[in-house]
Amino acid sequence: MENNVLGLVALAAGLIIGLGAVGACIGIGIMGSKYLEASARQPELMNALQTKMFLLAGLIDAAFLIGVGIAMMFAFANPFQS
Repeated sequence: MENNVLGLVALAAGLIIGLGAVGACIGIGIMGSKYLEASARQPELMNALQTKMFLLAGLIDAAFLIGVGIAMMFAFANPFQS
């Protein structure tokens, strides 16, 4: 039973990190493409859009890193393990 729980925790941690990374990469990719499209249409707004894009990129990465932290907590300090 103990080995089975540890295996499932490792699988869950891998899924949290993997799916979080995929989601963050897709989100930043879509945001970057929309930024380039918007700055090509209205070049005078490039500086304001760039500031907002970097702010959102940080928030997207922060959400991913929170998921990594939760996965590491379950991997190394598992509260479900007795």
